Amino acid sequence: MSAQPPLLQIEGLTIDLPPQADRRHAVQNLSLTLERNQILCIVGESGSGKSLMSRAVLGLFPSRHVQPSAGKIMFDGEDMLRVTPERMRDLRGNRISMIFQEPMTALNPVLSIGAQIEEALAVHQRVDRKARRNRVIDMLNAVNLPDPEKILQSYPHQLSGGQRQRAMIAMALMMEPDILIADEPTTALDVTTQAQILKLIREIQQKRGMGVLFVTHDFGVVAEVADRVAVMQHGHIVEQGLAVDVLDHPQHAYTQALLGSVPSLTPGPKRDFGSDKVMLAVQGLKKSFVSGGGFFRGSSREVKALDAVNFEIRRGETLGIVGESGSGKSTVARCITRLLDADAGSIQVDGVDIAGFTQKELRPIRRRVQMVFQDPFGSLNPRRTVGQLIAEGPIVHGTAAAIAWERALELLELVGLERRSADRYPHEFSGGQRQRIGLARALALQPDILVADEPVSALDVSVQSQVLRLLSDIRKKLGLTVLFITHDLRVASQVCDSVAVMLRGKVVEYGAVADVYANPQHPYTKELLAAVPGKNWSHGREGLVLA
Repeated sequence: MSAQPPLLQIEGLTIDLPPQADRRHAVQNLSLTLERNQILCIVGESGSGKSLMSRAVLGLFPSRHVQPSAGKIMFDGEDMLRVTPERMRDLRGNRISMIFQEPMTALNPVLSIGAQIEEALAVHQRVDRKARRNRVIDMLNAVNLPDPEKILQSYPHQLSGGQRQRAMIAMALMMEPDILIADEPTTALDVTTQAQILKLIREIQQKRGMGVLFVTHDFGVVAEVADRVAVMQHGHIVEQGLAVDVLDHPQHAYTQALLGSVPSLTPGPKRDFGSDKVMLAVQGLKKSFVSGGGFFRGSSREVKALDAVNFEIRRGETLGIVGESGSGKSTVARCITRLLDADAGSIQVDGVDIAGFTQKELRPIRRRVQMVFQDPFGSLNPRRTVGQLIAEGPIVHGTAAAIAWERALELLELVGLERRSADRYPHEFSGGQRQRIGLARALALQPDILVADEPVSALDVSVQSQVLRLLSDIRKKLGLTVLFITHDLRVASQVCDSVAVMLRGKVVEYGAVADVYANPQHPYTKELLAAVPGKNWSHGREGLVLA
């Protein structure tokens, strides 16, 4: 009896890039196979070609200038690169389905979730409306969405990130496909939601015997779900094999470098700050938001974003605030920087309560408290050069233009960029470089306190490790006090000296990061730590450890 053929076989795939691109091929001479009932993880940094390779299976190329020039993608005896558009439409969503990275952009904002999931049934099967509705409800139950009847009628913006991602999974699985392509499906999710989604994908894959092509840059996720791993760099597969072999005994230098950049979940040794002076103290901080209300919307609803939050940070210390989306982390950061006005409580900067300060009174304080934002591209003015962006703050606060410009050049060097970068615009830099620019801009006013709101959450693991090392070096060199907001417990373990765990606007646990991680007291902290993907994966390597 002959061996069963692979479910999907890619042979010598080459995808060309436009002439002005930084390399000729997005993917070059790539070959791999996906077996039935297998999860194959494709890992690599942004620009490695992993997402484009996976989308090529369904003919989803970003433009007519990015097209395959060689190779085959064989599925069930057919070359997916040569099937007719009509045949491809028949296969998409029916035999091969895809979960996209950002469901908010992949879902139609003007159609209800139910209508969008039903669409696959309407296109591929002749089933009456009542039967379609019942099958959609069954699928929403299968992906553990609460109150499926309500979800059916909801629109994408009315669901949380985790719920939208579950709805996308329900849509992808509606036709019970042979292959599921998951393109970074958990990147933007909280650790607990991420754990639920990974468990769900694994359970459904095993139940239905699907092959899963799972694209990710998170090695914790790989350790959690992968059967096999393929590592991509610059359009080539540099290493592939069983997950346990690649993770435990990486052979290629690039794989070894990626694994070495993964932050360890074990906190480093306690640091001596050399000072007990409290630079930032928050007491009884409260903030509420009102949603709904109005003539057609009925009664309004008050949401307590912050409910009597207390903590303090000494000079040179880094306090991490961790928790899921909606826990109040970013609201704390915006209240401290006075981008939001708190309803009650005190915010003491070096002993001075700034909670009730007017904008005029805040002006000298703003020099001392600066913020690094999560999305550097959204927070950098695209019409100004990098040098202008960095020099802008000091000039506004009275520094001579020539001095501010020289300081901007020095800061570019400090964050690892060349001086000549000053004349370029933000869009000319990578995500990691833009985050360095955001850090340089925040440091331009020589602050005492730096508030970093998810500064590395969107970065590849190697770029993330570079930014974290840079932040650690600058903190030691300048004696900065840092408030570090993150949902990544691995990052918090390496960056932070102490940690505050937030849940629904309250700090439920607070202490030295080593103590909290080693012996969590609150059930929610235990739940967060238990949900870290690949938490039991150490395999003789500690990953990134910051001294």
